[in-house]
Amino acid sequence: MSTYFSKVIKAGERQREFNFRQTTSADDARYSVDVPDDKGNRLMFSMYKIAEEGWKTSAQLLPPWVHDVELALGEAIEENKKSETARKR
Repeated sequence: MSTYFSKVIKAGERQREFNFRQTTSADDARYSVDVPDDKGNRLMFSMYKIAEEGWKTSAQLLPPWVHDVELALGEAIEENKKSETARKR
């Protein structure tokens, strides 16, 4: 599986490029994510998969627009996992 991918998602009234990196090859339930804020500074946080709840951000002190797209971030991870599985076949 690819350990790195990017996805453009509308967040905070603009399109933003989120960069995903799988933290370890054995654990596909944790990703490191980074995205530039409005001033160009990189925001870095982790996404964890919680079985019943889906993907959640690890940090509480993120801008509201990051928390607002939490579902879309989880969907991006799942899409990438499915496409990587299909490529292996």
